[in-house]
Amino acid sequence: MTIGDAVFAWLGAGALLAAVLPRVVAGRPLSLPLVFLGGGIGVYLLPLPLPVIDPVDDRLMAEHITEICVIIALMGAGLALNRPVGWRRWAATWRLLGVTMPLTVALTALTAWWLLDWPPAAALLLAAVLAPTDPVLASEVRVGEPSEDEHDEDDVRFSLTSEAGLNDGLAFPLTYAAVALVAAAGGGWSADWVGGWALKDLVLKSGIGLLSGWLIGRLLGGWLFFQTRSKALRLSEHREGFVALAATFLAYGVTELLHGYGFLAVFVTACSIRAEERAHGFHNVLHDFVEQVERLFTAVLLFLVGGFIALGGLDSLTWQGMVAGLLLLFVIRPLSGWVGLLGSRMRPSERWVTAVYGIRGIGSLYYLAYALGQHRFPVPARELWAVVTFTVLASVVLHGVTAGPVVKRLDRLRGTPPPSP
Repeated sequence: MTIGDAVFAWLGAGALLAAVLPRVVAGRPLSLPLVFLGGGIGVYLLPLPLPVIDPVDDRLMAEHITEICVIIALMGAGLALNRPVGWRRWAATWRLLGVTMPLTVALTALTAWWLLDWPPAAALLLAAVLAPTDPVLASEVRVGEPSEDEHDEDDVRFSLTSEAGLNDGLAFPLTYAAVALVAAAGGGWSADWVGGWALKDLVLKSGIGLLSGWLIGRLLGGWLFFQTRSKALRLSEHREGFVALAATFLAYGVTELLHGYGFLAVFVTACSIRAEERAHGFHNVLHDFVEQVERLFTAVLLFLVGGFIALGGLDSLTWQGMVAGLLLLFVIRPLSGWVGLLGSRMRPSERWVTAVYGIRGIGSLYYLAYALGQHRFPVPARELWAVVTFTVLASVVLHGVTAGPVVKRLDRLRGTPPPSP
């Protein structure tokens, strides 16, 4: 048996499991990501002819595979949201982005600087790559399928889904700040980079991402999908879900060519498409197709992460790195989330669940692979990968085991049924 044969066999088995497991594990103290992560660890511990998984040596491949998974997940998240974008409707989201995310980044960077004794640039990089949240890895805390009722989403699921859709893009300026900081430190300390970073990487690229995403979403949703007079061109009449991938790659590629943030553009594009003909069944077609592709990519990636762990991916992990990751999950994010949501209309139980379930996942792996390709940092790459991988592993276990029972109890307390799987 060759390595290629084994890969095909495991891909087939993984695809079948990705189809069956969501309904099997629904509501249980178990999650699909946890199954595939554990499966990857278990399979790679067996004497089988499988390819070596090493994101340090194969950094570019790791970057592009995680990149594709993230943009597909962002399209799925945007298409699933029923609430129109607005200051009051998305109040909890703005709080999570404007208060919780900066506070989490600052406290994580301080923890890495103090506990791991890392230089400021490396500490900021760790905080930046761990900034994005990823509710894809615990489906119980994200919204369900699109519906015409904008009130068909509870605040917890809506807040966590919309937060993840936007902070995946907003983590880019923080990553660029870490890259600029390490470059400045290497050439003699200077704060001259701050002004250029704020103007270009924070304001300009974010603005391009928002505008590009909105325009592409309006062009596709406002004209091609629903309103063009030509029935042959009106794609909503043909119900072909794969055009969601076309929208995803178009928004991402065009925005990156314009030197904007493609992650931000993909999510905004999805929200703009969703805003058109909100009650139309074509939104469900697009969402269902993207969700299936996303589930496959996530399953494969987490299997590979499990393989990386089994092959020694955590060998460079120190006890300080382990403690830093656990502090983020158990202390920093929950407290930052609680502070950010103070004064919101959420009840205390909802506020705590939203604060705790800031899941770390695929986005963190992408940002780390990307940043390490931009500049050399004063901490070994394998140590950075070990800390980030451990944090993702701990998040998948912690949130995957507890999300189902916790959110199910929260639904009972509110007297509301859970969204359709």
